[in-house]
Amino acid sequence: MEIDQLVREIDEPSPHGIASALSMLIRTGELAPGTRLPTVRAVAAALGVSPGTVSAAWNGLAGAGLLTTRGRAGSFVLEQPTPWLTPRSHTLADRAPSPTGAPPSLDLATGMPDPALLPDLKASLDRALPRHASVTTYLQPPLIPDLEGPLRELWPYSPPSLTVVDGAMDGLERALRAVARFGDRVVVETPTFPMLLDLLEHLRLMAVPAAMDGSGMLPDSLESALGSRPAAVVLQPRAHNPTGASLTAARAEELAGILARHRYGRDAVVIEDDASGLITAAPKVSLGQHLPHRTLHVLGFSKSHGPDLRIAALGGPTGAIDRIVAHRVLGPGWTSRMTQAMLHHLLEDRDAVATVRRARYVYFTRQRELTAGLRAVGIDVAPSDGLNIWVPVRDERAAQVALAAHGISVSLGSAFQVGDADGPLAQIDGPHRGDHIRVSLGQYGEGFPGLAAVIGQAAGQG
Repeated sequence: MEIDQLVREIDEPSPHGIASALSMLIRTGELAPGTRLPTVRAVAAALGVSPGTVSAAWNGLAGAGLLTTRGRAGSFVLEQPTPWLTPRSHTLADRAPSPTGAPPSLDLATGMPDPALLPDLKASLDRALPRHASVTTYLQPPLIPDLEGPLRELWPYSPPSLTVVDGAMDGLERALRAVARFGDRVVVETPTFPMLLDLLEHLRLMAVPAAMDGSGMLPDSLESALGSRPAAVVLQPRAHNPTGASLTAARAEELAGILARHRYGRDAVVIEDDASGLITAAPKVSLGQHLPHRTLHVLGFSKSHGPDLRIAALGGPTGAIDRIVAHRVLGPGWTSRMTQAMLHHLLEDRDAVATVRRARYVYFTRQRELTAGLRAVGIDVAPSDGLNIWVPVRDERAAQVALAAHGISVSLGSAFQVGDADGPLAQIDGPHRGDHIRVSLGQYGEGFPGLAAVIGQAAGQG
């Protein structure tokens, strides 16, 4: 929309009047998502008002989620948020508009696995249907007996009890509800998965950040965070999202020792989110190898076997698992036994096992290929595992916009950081802080020539 046409729609040149007029244009679709708005100074000059008046209107629209300002790149109309998405999910869904307005040709922002690397579910469903097509009682154990053995073989230690839940995030929520209460502190890595932070806010729990490096949470940072008297410590032991780092055995032992010795660490429960475990090259490592009676470990299968299976395993102390199972009886009751039977088949079937093994190799190869390319163009990227690479950039919004011009979408690193960079948590430092973009390799596929060079060029923008 030309500036003259935009100005004609504004009846009252006050902050409220300007914001109301633009809000109507956005909600009716006359200003489409991705539209770049004229500059504040240009609109102010056309209306005959001060730039501060227009800036106040722009800020109000940004606060309402109708537009976003990307520094020198300008201000853009946002897609209208989906009501059921959590606050940080909106940030993850934020895409810089391409110059043509077309969707990205290469989506490296979603974090989804490559569909071509997932096992075929049809044979598993065909096998599960005859045995679990009907439920004869509501009082059967929630975990089918056939599945427990294969799950225990995948565990990094021998868990006192096991159950299944509806995905890794469901497991995290149920673990947190079992061990924490309103107002409790929970130590988390920074950066971390944004939806974990939304979950903590929803449960009225306070996130206490601890810095990390390529070997996991930093011991000194954990020790400092334990001064907040947390109820739990949440960490990702393998293929950390977003950095791709994996916890080493030595670091796990060191962290467990701190929790065992610290006066405020002795009662804190460890919750581990191993959402990408089966597609990672890293060995199985867990604080549960040292603290088995106060570690709740979540093993997800969405990345390895299919997001729509919605199943994860949860293992830990018998008392905590029993409380979780009892609480589920009052809600979903159990995770579909057909889905459990499908997972059992997938974990035992030779073809499915080979498919997951191939996926692990392909993701590892993509990681090494892109990491080597980025280093070749001067970007210092740490070795990663799983689906994500954490790329340092000069200005993350400028880098996102520059990549959008090439038809590439990535996630802003700020969505993964704990605390406001200008607030009291800015003192938390570590090698993964500062401006970054998260590049996810699930949709990378084979051969995007020059991808590393394009990312390297975008990294220097700003």
